[in-house]
Parts: sequence; structure tokens; C-alpha cells
Amino acid sequence: MLRFNNISSYHNSLLAGTISCGQVIDQYLEQINQQAHLNSFLEVFADDAKLRAIELDALQAAGKPLGKLHGVVVGIKDVLCYDGHKVSASSKILENYTAVYSATAVQKLLDEGAIIIGRQNCDEFAMGSSNENSAYGPVKNALDTSRVPGGSSGGSAVAIQANLCMISLGSDTGGSVRQPADFCGVVGLKPSYGRISRYGLIAYASSFDQIGIFAHTVQDAALVLEVIAGEDNFDSTVSAKVVPSYSEVLQGENSSSNMGPKKVAYFKETLTHPGLDPEIKKQTEDYLASLIKKGYTVEAIDFGLLRYLVPTYYVLTTAEASSNLSRFDGIKFGHRTKDKIEDLTDLYKKSRTEGFGDEVQRRILLGTFVLSAGYFDAYFTKAQQVRRKLVDLTNDLFSKYDILVSPTVPSPAFKLGEHNHSATEMFLADIYTVYANLVGIPAISIPLFKHSNGMPFGLQVMSASFNELGLLQFSNELMKSKQ
Repeated sequence: MLRFNNISSYHNSLLAGTISCGQVIDQYLEQINQQAHLNSFLEVFADDAKLRAIELDALQAAGKPLGKLHGVVVGIKDVLCYDGHKVSASSKILENYTAVYSATAVQKLLDEGAIIIGRQNCDEFAMGSSNENSAYGPVKNALDTSRVPGGSSGGSAVAIQANLCMISLGSDTGGSVRQPADFCGVVGLKPSYGRISRYGLIAYASSFDQIGIFAHTVQDAALVLEVIAGEDNFDSTVSAKVVPSYSEVLQGENSSSNMGPKKVAYFKETLTHPGLDPEIKKQTEDYLASLIKKGYTVEAIDFGLLRYLVPTYYVLTTAEASSNLSRFDGIKFGHRTKDKIEDLTDLYKKSRTEGFGDEVQRRILLGTFVLSAGYFDAYFTKAQQVRRKLVDLTNDLFSKYDILVSPTVPSPAFKLGEHNHSATEMFLADIYTVYANLVGIPAISIPLFKHSNGMPFGLQVMSASFNELGLLQFSNELMKSKQ
């Protein structure tokens, strides 16, 4: 039986012949079945995975070159297209829709020998911070099933947490990879905007969305990023910058190397915010003090725009969502009402009302409002101006510092239903994560801490745009010091 620790040791076991891809798939399928109550997977591609494992084992037996992700078992969030497989964005409006092509990131995984084992539950259209907004029921935190796993990529995070796969792909529009990674005690990486192609990712807010990675280790996240990043003819927003060999750099380091960034900043306001859990505040402050003792430069800087982050984010993302989700109208594909209709407008109204859940409807309505003629300048234009100020501030910050840190989330995982009475309370769960999406920089949540209630929480690490290498080096050093 395989006890998965990381991709490198797994590959060593495969090469030594102590385990096969077929045996591994059988093991993971059994574990998924045993943990079905977590509702992490919406669909398991059991037959596909078994056939793929047979192919990969035959490839190895024949002495053929093996891919970087040979036999690695991957789950994908239900917003990523996989040719010939269902994708629904956890919404009734796309129920039973089958993808007609694969997302570029998914295809790159397959090209390097990965096995896609299933599609994972999420908040509907990636809109949520708790994974309670799925049309197919909430995902439950494996450490405490009375608590949420975080959202919107909750199913993907729990799949790593509960050892239901080796790697998960999620999407991160305002923290939807990092926040559930924090709640579940795993690594969650959001790269720079444009580092990974968004082709085949169902859009929520196009200037914010980014495919992200869940893993057990920083090294594994680095390897997967190395595989799926890079330019793509199908996505004009993806960067043509060379993708470094992240995994090779990290493998070349040792525990005493002292490699990587050393100048660290944090926003004072993130640790003095009244909504921050006292234990998270203290443990984070103590950890920053320990970094200074280890030779890092750690400095607090003023950040007066913290209170504008969440409103700016929700004005802009809901505006983009209003536009992006207009394509789901019951005409071309997706759910169409069976009620009697009077005209085309009536068809649109009934199909979309039946197909979209409450949270998605709320965000579409808000986005339509801020884009309307009477309010466009008052809301959308002002929010864009704040975003521009944030980008300028960020460029200045990273001209002086290598790394920016903060808590990932203001509280540990909360109880199911605890914030359902207040959209504002739920939105504030994103207060520390939306910044990286607003300015397009890479960010990662690494599991360093434990709350007195037994739940994990992490530290969010950010770097300058396209400096994933520095981000990963710094994060890897912190993870190694934890061991």
C-alpha cells in the first residue's frame, strides 16, 4: 500500500517496482469511496483512470521515457474542461453538460503522464468562501465534518487533505485556492495572472481568474506549476515569459543553503484588524519575530487601503461575472425551463432563475447594477481607480522588499451555516486574499500553524509578479523549518 508523501518518493517507488500505477488507482478509488460523505468529488472517472494506469504501467515496462507527472493522481475542480467528461461549475444550469475540449492546463497534465481521477465539488461558478453554495451540496472539512473546507475550491482542498488524490487543480479569483488550503491545512498556490493559460476554465471574472494548485508540499506545487505554466495560442492573456525549472531549483537546495529572498514586509493593518482571530494574530506575530532571529529582515509598513480591498474586489468581479454569465441563457446549451413561456425574455428569466443559485443570482444582480448607466462612474470607475493605486503601491513595495506576508484568512474554518445569514460576513473572509488577485501577483498559503480548536491555519506569502521562483524558495524554506 502506498503512503503518499510527495511526487519524488512516489516516482522512486514506481521505478523500484514496489508499486504500480494500477495498484495506486485502485487504492485511491477505494479511499474516495470510503470518504464519500465529505462530498469532495462530484464524479469519479474510475474506468478512465484504470485504463490510463494500465497504459502508463505498460509504458514503464517497455522502458519508454516517462513524463514529469507519470502516474500522478490528479483531481480537477468542476470549472475545468476535460474533453468528453462532464463539467457543470457545480450549477444546475450546466447539469449534464459535457466538455468538447480540454483546458490547456488539463492537457498539459495529461501530456506529462498524469491520471485525472475525477471532478471536484466547488461553490457554484466559483462564487463563495465556504463551499456551501454548490448545487450538489456542501463539501465537509475532513478534520471536522461540522466545519466548512473553505471555498470556492473546497472539494479540491479536501481531496488533498483526506488523501483522495495527490494533486488538485482549483481556480482562484479572490482566494479560492489559498483560503480552502488554509482551512484544510494543505499547500495552495495561486500563480501570477497570466502565468497559466485560462483556456478551458469556466470564467467568473476574467481579469482576476487564475488556475491554482493544491499539494502536500511546496516542491510538488512547484513541479505542477512548471508543467502547466507557459504561453498558449488559445489564450491571448497568458504570458510568453520563460517558465523557470522551479522544481530543479528547489531540489538543488538543502536545509542549510540560506538561498532565496530575505527582505520581508507585512501590512501593519492586517495584524491590527478587529476581525482577526486573536490566536492567529499572536501566532503570526510570534512567527515573524522568529524570522528576524533567523536573519530575515522583517518590517511593518502602513497600508491605508485595506478597508477598500473587499468592496473594490466585489464591485469589479461581479461586474465581470454579470457579463461572463450572460452566455448561460437556456438557448445554446445548459438548462432550459420546461415551464410555459410567453416570449424570449420570459425564457431567459425562467431558465436563469431555475438554473442559478442564490449566491450567483446575487452577484449577477450586483454586477449589473454597478455597470448600469446611472452608477457606472460612481462604482465601477472608482473601483478601477483603486485597483490602479494598488498596482502602483505594489510595484513600489516590491522595489524595496522580496516578500510580503499576512494571515491567509482572519479566522480558522468556521461551522457549516455559521455565516449563511450574512453575505457581508462571508465576503470579509476574503479580506487578506483578494489583494493578490486585484494586482495580479503570485501568492501561496502554507500550513504552519494550529489553532486551539484543533483546526489548522496558514501563512500567506506573496511576491512580485512572475517571481514565483522567489515565492517558492521562501515558502519551501519555511516549510522545511517546520519539519
